[in-house]
Amino acid sequence: MRGLKVAVVVLGVLACTFVRAEAGDWLIRVGTHYADPKSDNHDLVEVEAAFGVTFSATYFFTPNWAVEVLAALPFTHDIKLKGGPTVAETKHLPPTVSLQYHFMPDRSWRPYIGAGVNYTIFFQEDTTGPLSGLELELDDSIGLSAQLGVDIDLSQNLFLNLEVRYIDIETDASLAGSSIGTVEIDPWAAGLNIGFRI
Repeated sequence: MRGLKVAVVVLGVLACTFVRAEAGDWLIRVGTHYADPKSDNHDLVEVEAAFGVTFSATYFFTPNWAVEVLAALPFTHDIKLKGGPTVAETKHLPPTVSLQYHFMPDRSWRPYIGAGVNYTIFFQEDTTGPLSGLELELDDSIGLSAQLGVDIDLSQNLFLNLEVRYIDIETDASLAGSSIGTVEIDPWAAGLNIGFRI
C-alpha cells in the first residue's frame, strides 16, 4: 500500500514537470502521415494512398487556443485507371493553416481539435503505360480541413503526437490539353509525430 502511495506521488510530481502549453509557447512536430484518398475519385481514374514526411509548428496565443501551420516533403501518388494499370504519377505539397482548441493544456494527455484551410500544390505529373507521352495537368486546390489529435508526454519537453485529418482536395484535370473533369481526392490522413516545446 505504501508503495502505491509513493508511485502516485511520483507520478503527480512528474505530471507537473511535463509539457504544458502556455500563451507564447511553440510546439514543433515532425513525423509521417498516411494520406488515403476517398474511393470513387473520378469516373476514369483512381488516386492511390501514400505516405509522406510532415512537420508542423503550433503557436499558442492562450493556453487553449493555438494556430498551426502544417508542411511536408512531397507526397507521391500513383494514378490508376479504374480496374486497370497505373497510368500516371503526381507529387503534391499540402500546406495547411489551422485554428486549434486544446482541451486540457496542463495534462500529460492533451486532446485537441482543429479546423482550417488547405492549399494543395500539384507538380511533376508524369504519365506512363497506355498514357505514356500524353501531358497530364492537375490544377492546384483550395479547400477546408479538419483535425482531431492528442499529444502524449514522454518527458519534460518531448511528446508523442497522434492525429487524424480530413482535407477537401479537388483538382481539375486535363489530359493532352483536354479536360477530363474534376478529380475528388478528399483524403483522410493519419499522422504519427514526435514533438517538442520551445
